[in-house]
Amino acid sequence: MTTQNATSRPEQCPPAADLTVAVLGTGIMGAAMARNIARSGHTVRAWNRSRDKAEPLAADGVRVCGTPAEAVTGADAVLTMLYDGPAALDVMRQAAEALRPGAAWVQSTTAGIEAIGGLAEFAREHRLVFFDAPVLGTREPAEAGQLVVLAAGPGEHRPAVTPVLDAVGARTVWTGEDGAAGSATRLKLVANSWVIATTNAAGEVLALAQALGVDPQSFFDTIAGGGLDMPYLRAKAGLVLNDQLSPAQFAVNTAVKDARLIVEAGRRHGVRLDVAAASADRLARAAEAGHGDEDMAAAYFASFDDPPTS
Repeated sequence: MTTQNATSRPEQCPPAADLTVAVLGTGIMGAAMARNIARSGHTVRAWNRSRDKAEPLAADGVRVCGTPAEAVTGADAVLTMLYDGPAALDVMRQAAEALRPGAAWVQSTTAGIEAIGGLAEFAREHRLVFFDAPVLGTREPAEAGQLVVLAAGPGEHRPAVTPVLDAVGARTVWTGEDGAAGSATRLKLVANSWVIATTNAAGEVLALAQALGVDPQSFFDTIAGGGLDMPYLRAKAGLVLNDQLSPAQFAVNTAVKDARLIVEAGRRHGVRLDVAAASADRLARAAEAGHGDEDMAAAYFASFDDPPTS
């Protein structure tokens, strides 16, 4: 079933080559995505609420704009990578007067299921082609253009956004024809539930090892090469052990938001997610302790009433 009606059907998207792309939100992920789209030969205009975070993109040929409306003027595609659903909707409303009917909106913010309907409705009202397109990956794969894009949107318009998705990701997993149904966002929440649980478990392993006087390396040696061994576990533990929590791959503050979206999604669909709820609480404690801008591996610090000493 299509989400477009007869009076608000978007125009055909432009040809795939030589796109003008507006990137709204240039934090950890958005900046890397804007840079890779520009490197792919497309014209990129970027906006960020804190302009100083966007300014370095100018060295990569990205035009840094003062307002969302300036960034989207004449754009063939708009990519949003903002904090949450309400933030994405607010910024798009600021850009509304300059949006071109028929433009594609690649909505990559982890917005949560409940926000998707409002975003898709905005797209219908402004005759945009709506793509629900969150991504899997952190800072390093984003910078390398190796994200996994989870996307839902109409097949007839996909060729117009394929160059954008190919520029930011190693592959695109299509989950449906209707972005408004939120199938890509649902998959993102499922994937993030595993990422957040694993990260918190890694922190607890390190905290318990410290408390019991166990060398963490002996744990890694014990599981090496077996079914319990995980590169992700080693990577997140390494950030803590090597004091490499900044700059963040995926910040604690963002992980708190995502964990709460996961818990709420489960609650609304009759599933009790005890681990996700505990993870949200641990991450929130880490943020309250001053680790909000550090990598989410800093959830490790939530295991202690007093900060651990080196």
